[in-house]
Amino acid sequence: ADDFTGATDIAGFMVQNGWKVVQLLNEPNENTPIPQDVDAIVVSLKSRSCPVDEAISASVNACRWLKESAKCQQIFF
Repeated sequence: ADDFTGATDIAGFMVQNGWKVVQLLNEPNENTPIPQDVDAIVVSLKSRSCPVDEAISASVNACRWLKESAKCQQIFF
């Protein structure tokens, strides 16, 4: 998500519908524990309020972590 509020909103909607959700508050990296036994991982970035290059980098890095480290099968931006 592009900010904390948006991430919290979407995570809340998922939980209300019975999903097990983890919300990460920053860009994940090699030290971020990989959530287990969850239906969704929501990543809260600051991409709406930071410089464009930084927003793109954080979004791409988060996506890469979700796909490669957390082995997520579906990504929504």
